[in-house]
Amino acid sequence: MRHYVILVLFATLVGVFPAGKVGAAEDRAAAVVESPAVAEAVVSAADAGAAETVPGQTAGEPQGEAADEDFVDEEDFTNGDIETLHIADPIEPFNRGMFWLNDKLYFYLFKPIARGYRVVPEPARKSVSNFFSNLGTPVRFANALLQFKLADAGSELGRLVINSTLGIGGLFDPAKAWFDLDRKDEDLGQTFGRYGVGSGFYIVWPVLGPSNARDTVGMVGDFFMDPLHYVEMKPAERLGLTGLEKETDLSLDKDTYESVKQEALDTYLYVRNAYEQYRDGKIKK
Repeated sequence: MRHYVILVLFATLVGVFPAGKVGAAEDRAAAVVESPAVAEAVVSAADAGAAETVPGQTAGEPQGEAADEDFVDEEDFTNGDIETLHIADPIEPFNRGMFWLNDKLYFYLFKPIARGYRVVPEPARKSVSNFFSNLGTPVRFANALLQFKLADAGSELGRLVINSTLGIGGLFDPAKAWFDLDRKDEDLGQTFGRYGVGSGFYIVWPVLGPSNARDTVGMVGDFFMDPLHYVEMKPAERLGLTGLEKETDLSLDKDTYESVKQEALDTYLYVRNAYEQYRDGKIKK
């Protein structure tokens, strides 16, 4: 298993970076650790319909009849059809500082690497993403069981078997293409929320991006539930794999964060609201 993972990493790095620059690629991948969850949260929220905007209109600008109403709630940076959450943010100065740092890392480090990565054909990058998604199945399966979502747990187990065999170690997704088995995005933060644990205060972590107290604890728990955590690897190998996974996902993103920066009146508040609404929706789903 270890040799197979290392082979996939090596082959991808060689395909992305010219010969003689592999060492620099490893340094950058180690610095990435995880891509900014800022972009990931916004992409997810947009997919879920939780942070829609109208082209040419700022995210905080009301529409239609709502334009006649006073718009005074600073936390409502979505359109009037979306419920506004009252988010506890007692460490906002710290969070804004980390948000600024992540914003700079995104534009000057993470996204340039992802754009360079796009020289690799998209189907190949999609296969790398599928591979890492398959590795994460045990965490999703365990959390589905903990929430007594037996159908979802069965779907994840079926996906693991099908994609690990017919999908050639998870490089392809025949479970979805042939058997209509969609991935169930479950994590420990959602499991806690399912049992009534509140989100707590909002927090922005350097590099990792937006989170909250509940999801931070859940993220640590998921780390220890991940079987890959117990595979014997050197720290550089583990960081390289994590960096590759996150940069792959970022390379497949269609510059969503850039469009948010152009539309949102206050990007920090927009992302904060989008993240919390997205997570709240995932728990209620």
